Parts: sequence; structure tokens; C-alpha cells
Amino acid sequence: MTDTVWMNWQNDQLGARIRVALWLHNEIGEGNRFNKQQLRQAIPDVEQVDRRMRDLRPAGWIIRTYRDMANLSPDELLLEKIGAHIWEPGQRSAGLRAISSKLRREVLERDHHRCVRCGISAGEPYPDDPSSSARLTLGHVTPHKHGSAAHLENLITECARCNEAVKHLTGVQFSAEQVWDRIQELPKREKQKLLAWMAADRRLMLETEQVWALYRQLPAIHREALNKRLGTVLGTGDGSAS
Repeated sequence: MTDTVWMNWQNDQLGARIRVALWLHNEIGEGNRFNKQQLRQAIPDVEQVDRRMRDLRPAGWIIRTYRDMANLSPDELLLEKIGAHIWEPGQRSAGLRAISSKLRREVLERDHHRCVRCGISAGEPYPDDPSSSARLTLGHVTPHKHGSAAHLENLITECARCNEAVKHLTGVQFSAEQVWDRIQELPKREKQKLLAWMAADRRLMLETEQVWALYRQLPAIHREALNKRLGTVLGTGDGSAS
């Protein structure tokens, strides 16, 4: 069997993750949009094929959803960047890491479901780009080595944008001098707060911010109920500030 036939996304002898990667690489291409229905139709014999697609992200693949980009419809995705060619010898373990759902939950709860680098919560729009909403992922404190185990102390919660910036997959938006100019404009009290964040290498949250992060994780129906409940307690009745 030739390499061309063997390395084909239609070959059901290949692993599902490799088949998804080959389909995206060969049929969709970097910078193009697709939807989950197309993926399911292309590889109908694999259960939870969507999950195999998500498994590509730790290998450097950037796949955007409507939660990341406002101009995508709920059923659309954008293949922004093709990562490691996991179908090639020596690349097949790229991005594979032993992070259980229990460990993931522990990391998110410890970090209050917020990016430790910029402080944004899941689903919140970025202040400098309201059209994009944050998606939380896990990053390594020290660089991940293929095949190494993941531990609580070596994992942190990051939004996808900060995670990609750390991996040098996105460019720096501001120079150091531009950031320094913004720092100088801050009042002394805010400079001291920023210095504390720098020392901790994370945004330190106030108690109110911690509660806000927990609130953001609730389903919309529960958030609405708590909004009204707090409004009633404060005497506003509609959840608005008095």
C-alpha cells in the first residue's frame, strides 16, 4: 500500500484523531470555514468525532468557534492554523497529554474559572476586541513534553488567546514601551496593584471578582435568578445598580 493511500483520511485503519487532522488539512485548508456536519459526513464511522477534532488543539491547531469569533454562526468553525502534522512519524504523540476531567476541574476551580494571565472569564468579550469571546483552556507552567504526566502544580487556566501568545502562535500587539506608557498613566494605587500582579505572574482577584467568576459558570437560567434575587435584596428589583 502506497503512502498516499495509507495517509488518507478515508482509511479506517488510521486513528480517529489522525483522520480528522488529514481531512482538515487536505479538504478544508488553513484559513477556511467548515461545519461539524461536514466533518461527521466525511468520517461517519467514528463516534464523538467532534472530540477528536478538539484533541488537535494541544498540538498547535487553532480551530475557532462562534464563541471565539462573533462573525461565525453557531454551526461554523474556522481552521485558523494547522498545527503539528500528527500523521507523520515522530509527530503522532504531539499534543497528547494525560489530563483527566477531574484534574481539569480542579485546575479551573483553583483558578476561579478565569485566565490567570489576563483575568478574563469564559464567554466574556475581550476589552480590546469585543467581537471575540474568551474560551478557557489549560496551559503548562513549564513547557509540556510529549508523554509526560500533567500535575496540578504544573497546570494553569488560560484563555485561548493568552495560551497561544505564550506558545508564540500570535504576535505581540503592543511593544514594551507602549505598555510602559500605559503603566505611567495609572494612579499610584493602581501601579501598586499592577506590581503585585507582576510579582505573582497572575491577576490577583478581589473577593467580589472570585464570586463573579463562580457566577459566570452557572447556566443562564440560574444567573438570571440570582440577578433578580440580589436585586430584590438591594431593593432595586431588576438587578441594576442603584
